[in-house]
Amino acid sequence: MSAPKHQSASMFVDFEREAWRALRAATPLPLSAEEVEGLRGLGEHLDLEEVADVYLPLSRLLNLHVAATQSLWAAQQAFLGGFTQKVPFIIGIAGSVAVGKSTTARILQALLSRWPDHPHVELVTTDGFLLPNRILTERNLMHRKGFPESYDRRALVRFVAELKSGRSEVFAPVYSHLVYDIVPGEAVRLRRPDIVILEGLNVLQSGPVEGGKMPHTFLSDFFDFTLYVDAHEQDIRRWYVDRFLNLRQTAFRDERSFFRRFAELTEEQAIARAESVWGEINGPNLAQNIAPTRSRARLILVKGPDHRVRRVRMRKI
Repeated sequence: MSAPKHQSASMFVDFEREAWRALRAATPLPLSAEEVEGLRGLGEHLDLEEVADVYLPLSRLLNLHVAATQSLWAAQQAFLGGFTQKVPFIIGIAGSVAVGKSTTARILQALLSRWPDHPHVELVTTDGFLLPNRILTERNLMHRKGFPESYDRRALVRFVAELKSGRSEVFAPVYSHLVYDIVPGEAVRLRRPDIVILEGLNVLQSGPVEGGKMPHTFLSDFFDFTLYVDAHEQDIRRWYVDRFLNLRQTAFRDERSFFRRFAELTEEQAIARAESVWGEINGPNLAQNIAPTRSRARLILVKGPDHRVRRVRMRKI
């Protein structure tokens, strides 16, 4: 008998779309076509078929994880005699600019809030923890916005730690994409949610903070489940340019927009500007800081050129 062929070791098991779709089982689709339309990001492909094939199985998997965590908490309560507060299940979603992670987060929020055991699902983006433009300018970091050093990482870790400590109220700062800055005096208030989805570029990152020192605590230490939305860089780059062109015709035309000056660019000039931003900022950030965190995720959604998820990679343990 011949020896079995050598297979390279991998922490992940891969599912082609058809195999992953079957894991939906009998999970009902609670969203209408109109609701899905409202959740779709600019320039992305999202319809009921995509939700049913990709996100319903994922919501079923997450529901199983949440239920297991809740059962473990109940067992701990019994052991400790009701000593500890119930804490939210935290899902981290990472990925590049323009890859569709915000849409993924919104879909999961909508689906998970329909499960009977956890109707209170909050969505927070790490954009709110970007340093204000005033501080970025003082530190000569405006051209590095989105890179790890442009965030108040201590405040972000503190926010998630407060959630996991069982505080009755936790606050997150608010970021405006229109004015491209933190909104002074505004905050999102979270009151004992069942699930919190935290979406951002570098939520899976580990590395030094100010001064080059390694942190004692990583943001990912507090996550119960993590996702990475993945695609080939050339596709993400194209999606970014397309989105820039769409925004040039819409949000950039708002007089309050930080990017108002780009609304008057010709299409050729706008493409050149978007390509420049990608080449100088988003591309290097993806290569240096975001893509290297992919293998730390529990589950990876791999998209094709049309923005549709083609494959799902899930950690074996």
